[in-house]
Amino acid sequence: MKYYIIAGEASGDLHGSHLMEEIRALDPGAEFRCWGGDKMKAAGAVLVKHYRELAFMGFLEVIKNLPAILRNLKFCKEDILQYQPDKLILIDYPGFNLRISKWATKQRQENNLNAQIIFYISPQVWAWKENRVKEMKKTIDRMLVILPFEKEYFKNKWNWEVDYVGHPLAEILKPAAAGDENTANNIRQLSGGKKIIALLPGSRRQEIGKKLPVMLEVSKFFPDHQFIVARAPGTDESFYQSLMAPYTNVSSVTGQTYDLLRVAEAALVTSGTATLETALFNVPEVVCYKGSFLSYEIGKRVVKVKYISLVNLIMDRMVVKELIQHEMTTENCRKELDLLLNDQDYRDRIKKDYAELRSILSAKGNASRTAAGIIVRLNDQPLHHA
Repeated sequence: MKYYIIAGEASGDLHGSHLMEEIRALDPGAEFRCWGGDKMKAAGAVLVKHYRELAFMGFLEVIKNLPAILRNLKFCKEDILQYQPDKLILIDYPGFNLRISKWATKQRQENNLNAQIIFYISPQVWAWKENRVKEMKKTIDRMLVILPFEKEYFKNKWNWEVDYVGHPLAEILKPAAAGDENTANNIRQLSGGKKIIALLPGSRRQEIGKKLPVMLEVSKFFPDHQFIVARAPGTDESFYQSLMAPYTNVSSVTGQTYDLLRVAEAALVTSGTATLETALFNVPEVVCYKGSFLSYEIGKRVVKVKYISLVNLIMDRMVVKELIQHEMTTENCRKELDLLLNDQDYRDRIKKDYAELRSILSAKGNASRTAAGIIVRLNDQPLHHA
């Protein structure tokens, strides 16, 4: 069968690559064409567009880049029609992918397309834009969710049966957590024997510019520790060096985030998937978020969640401290990091909660394999439409 996969971010590229491997195990003749990144390309897909060309963050940034977004949508639609896939797999990235699912449904009605439409990793409609669900039910043949509370949310609130497959990171990170001792030693050599603090400031240049300067200032208060920045692939090293230059106990790595987390004593982490990755590596963390003033002010009026980190959302309680916008100051980060490093009871409590988190996310087994099984055998299964 022919599969067309659209992922617009680094995490989608990661999950898409593992999904492809599991699909191919069930469908050895599978052909893949994708919007994604290096991991999906390495897994054997023809890469149409790299996610670096697609990633726009925040309300203002989306508006500013609207012409480029519209050009990408037009090109994507033309490419799907030319390829004529059997399965159209949309991975998160809702602003783009929900438009594609609506368009693809119309194309099927007009007999221009015959692809089944699968959404893997639900948009976070439980946080904001809930009304999207009405359209999603009409335009998605199968919704595969990765957060345990989402199945109940869609069933109870929207009478929509979706499939909870578990979280792919729970399986993906098992070999990474064991890892190669040589690569871990490469990271340790950067520390000069000091304990390591990981700084994960995000993957987009604009968010890095907001958060990393605050994180770097914290290093001044912990001269006996080495702070190591996880640089985003595709972002110029010179951009980081200009920010890091004044700090003597700071270095950086790229493409080695998991190796860094394996050896880190604690971490300052921007909100997003990285908060969950850090928890699955059992590293005590402080979650940091700071955006543009206007985007934040708009966001806090429309987002309806108690927490911004996936760790706290899944556990439905404050497992890790969140420092959001004006609370993300050097002093607050310093205080929280000091607790993580020096309060053993606090560290033990976080790690106990992490163990419970891992158990919850791995209860369904290998998420990528479960998702692949549903997708490949979808012809023989009832579709979960309204």
